[in-house]
Amino acid sequence: MSVRPRIPFARQVLILQVGVVVVVACLGYGLVAWMLDGELRDQYGQRALTVARAVAVDPQIEAAVAAGDPGHVVQDRAERVRIRTGALFVVVTDRHGIRYSHPTPSEVGRRVSTDPSEALAGHEVVNVERGTLGLSARGKVPLYGPQGRVLGEVSVGFDAGAIDRELDHLLRDLTLFIAGAVLLGVLASAAIGRRLKRQTLGLEPYELTELVREREAVLHGVGEGVVAVDTAGRVAVCNDEAARLLGADPERGASAAGLAPEGALRDVLTGGREAANLFVTAGERVLVVNRREVRRDGRDLGAVVTLRDRTDLETLARELDSVSTLFDALRAQRHEYANRLHTLSGLLQLGHAEEAAGYLGALMDDEVGRLPAAEELPDPLTDPYLRAFLAAKSAVAAEKGVRLDIGSASYVPGRVAEPLDVTTVVGNLVDNAVEAARLGRRRPARVEVELLGDGRDLHVTVADSGDGLPDGLREAVFDDGVSTREAAGGRSRGLGLGLARRTARARDGDVAFVDPGGDGTGAVAVARLPGVLGAEAVR
Repeated sequence: MSVRPRIPFARQVLILQVGVVVVVACLGYGLVAWMLDGELRDQYGQRALTVARAVAVDPQIEAAVAAGDPGHVVQDRAERVRIRTGALFVVVTDRHGIRYSHPTPSEVGRRVSTDPSEALAGHEVVNVERGTLGLSARGKVPLYGPQGRVLGEVSVGFDAGAIDRELDHLLRDLTLFIAGAVLLGVLASAAIGRRLKRQTLGLEPYELTELVREREAVLHGVGEGVVAVDTAGRVAVCNDEAARLLGADPERGASAAGLAPEGALRDVLTGGREAANLFVTAGERVLVVNRREVRRDGRDLGAVVTLRDRTDLETLARELDSVSTLFDALRAQRHEYANRLHTLSGLLQLGHAEEAAGYLGALMDDEVGRLPAAEELPDPLTDPYLRAFLAAKSAVAAEKGVRLDIGSASYVPGRVAEPLDVTTVVGNLVDNAVEAARLGRRRPARVEVELLGDGRDLHVTVADSGDGLPDGLREAVFDDGVSTREAAGGRSRGLGLGLARRTARARDGDVAFVDPGGDGTGAVAVARLPGVLGAEAVR
């Protein structure tokens, strides 16, 4: 049993994502601030170095320093440079570090407060130091004389406060950017959380885990085939029973159209046809198919197709129908013969012997109402199973007012080795022909069956006196659900011929109409069933 968390999973994801966004934003802000501070200090130092270089190459300053600056030329020119560049100070010294210029005049003539030795040694220096005017980014360069001799140094500095003020300005812009990024990240995280919740149908991970376990238990535990199809027509679920009934084991994501050949079953699987207890055939099986669309919160999730195997039930129903019809025929015959026996008994009791004898003679000559018997079938049909089957079909046809004849050219030596296949094909063709003859306009209504054995193969021809097939139905009648008449009594129509053809083709044979009839003429169907007769038929 899974433990229900205190905080929903979607909210946990939101909190985690928001936390990650905030941490990353803060780290990024600190890193950028540190880099900006260093960059600004370096820029101000380079600016100070550039100004110092410019001052150091001024010939008037060079000459004044060389002469000891008797006219205070250096102070005047250095201040003008400081004012124009916005520097904190421009200091020029001699080779002993004594100032010739300074923003504070009282500092002129004094030694500089920072070490000038590196610049006086001929090196340029860029650093941040604290002097008499406070912390500043400064650049120091040597001041050379005419012969390349170091006369002193030039030191230029920019106030570190200016660096901090510019950094604060940049950080304000950066803060707005970071705040916007954090807000965008929070909104994106919230959107992801909502999408996650919508895609999981509001279920928590522990609920999804339980659903998967329950689904596996249910799908593989039920006796019906279940195929789930998504909105794109791809297989999402196919349990073991469905794979057995369809004769295919598709992978997840495979096209549903590949599960069945062209026909009613494929149309149902692909969504081209609705199905509510629809009878279809799959190979030699008769299946009851249902399709239900699945929707949740107004969202289309696909469809579920259920398959129930009704092959044995359909076979039993057909056999029961034949037995019931035969039983009704026998009961009617028994009632008729009882009436005749009562008449004969009455004549004898009254002493009318001659009339009783004449009545018996009339009964013997009268063939109306006699049930066909298996021994009355042509002798070339030696298989007792086939003879009994055709005798039963003759009785059923007779009850419907149709005469069923066995063709004179029939010849089937030996025994039937595959009785199920033979009765499936022959029975469906005969039933279809009897119904066509019964509903046709020609009278008397007749059906003729001709059976011919060729080695182990059986050839069947069934002709009826019905009205024939409508135009365009010569091949269509073999499709599931296609029939020339409406269903009666809730029974499924349009399965028999398709089942007969599939059974024949499974043995490399076939079933077809060689003459569909029409215009008052009946149809002729032929079938070829290889390998259904016993080995003795070859001898």
